[in-house]
Amino acid sequence: MLDKHGLLTAPIGKVLLRMSLPNLLGVLSLLFYHLTDTYFISQLGTEPLAAISLTFPVTMVISSIALGMGSGMSTNMGRLLGQGDLNEAKSFLSHGLLLATLLVVVIAALGALTIHPLFTLLGAEPNLLGLVEDYMLIWYLGIGLLVIPMVGNQALRATGNTHTPAIVTAVAAIVNAILDPLLIFGIGPFPRMEMQGAAVATVLSWMITFVVAIWMLGFRYQLIARPCQKMTEHWQKLLHIARPAAVSNLLNPVANGIIIAMLARVDTKAVAAFGAGTRIEALMLIAITALTGALMPFIAQNLGASQYQRAKLALKRSIQFVFICQFVIYLVVLPFAQSIAEIFSDDALVQQYLVWYLQIVPLAYGALGSTILFVLSLNAYHRPVTALQLNVTRLFVLLIPMVFGGLWLWGIQGAFMGIACANMVMGLCCYRLTQHICEPSHDHP
Repeated sequence: MLDKHGLLTAPIGKVLLRMSLPNLLGVLSLLFYHLTDTYFISQLGTEPLAAISLTFPVTMVISSIALGMGSGMSTNMGRLLGQGDLNEAKSFLSHGLLLATLLVVVIAALGALTIHPLFTLLGAEPNLLGLVEDYMLIWYLGIGLLVIPMVGNQALRATGNTHTPAIVTAVAAIVNAILDPLLIFGIGPFPRMEMQGAAVATVLSWMITFVVAIWMLGFRYQLIARPCQKMTEHWQKLLHIARPAAVSNLLNPVANGIIIAMLARVDTKAVAAFGAGTRIEALMLIAITALTGALMPFIAQNLGASQYQRAKLALKRSIQFVFICQFVIYLVVLPFAQSIAEIFSDDALVQQYLVWYLQIVPLAYGALGSTILFVLSLNAYHRPVTALQLNVTRLFVLLIPMVFGGLWLWGIQGAFMGIACANMVMGLCCYRLTQHICEPSHDHP
């Protein structure tokens, strides 16, 4: 099964394309997942919608932890598979899944016991706490069905198999979309469960990903082995990547929150436009998101096989591709900026702000993609602290000051110019840094 998917031998472009296309399906499925939950809960009224919105920061933190664990799993598994050390890869995966399980137990217990004080701290009014509790208690009980497959699916991607995780995510999203109205509104033989129904639908859809991930890893690829004496060593290697990666994932919403606060002091309608713009951004960056899921395991396997130039070439070509791809997307979207703005708001001023956003910010999406690819690739090079430092630099040394300066000098339009300038500067710097990247460091704890 080693190099079954040609990560070490097949043409770079062909391999990355074959791995990225299924990731595209997976990303679209996740977007569909969140949209269906929000849509059906919104039909219950303003309070349930406010309650589900309050849960986003907490679920985002836990998802960021899981994504960090997944990054650690993908890079280490890819290295071991690239080295041809299948037995060590099996042990590493088993220990990683055990750590994920222990982490889930702790998170679920603490989360369930602190719902009221935590969400009160987050600003939940007393009339919303009951709705939040209805949703989060079930969510916490099922969190293992999310975290363990997230870590396990990264192990599958490390083998070069991106098809199975993407297909399973798509099926789970469809199941969730079917179950949501049945359980929320009590259609047919199903009881009306409202917020609890949304949580149950989510957990049942997670169950699909859990079963398939365990079956694929344990039976199809036979990658799960009994724990051995290297457990502590493997946990250290996993957390060496996972901790900085999780922190880095959390910094982006923090920076967005600061930008929103700055915009709100000038005009709340600019906040609405910025929120719509970030949702459009998720769609416009979908090719980059799909490519990152393919590039990291590709680089990790090639580094493990000591094919350093092949790994470096894949990174350079990927960055060059996203510069071209995002510029083409920008040219396609630009003529429709006004039409897109009218879809998101009836307010003329919100539309004007959103048009400015679409005219200015996406111009630098190629550079933003360069940053994303380079920073995530540093995890494969076992340089997670450097990756974290670069993300901190982008967000808090460049982005926030440039947005503040632009807002002060030229108002809302200047703030959007600040976002584009920060992304452009950091993206060009990261592209230059790819010229000097070489073999991985050996800074394991």
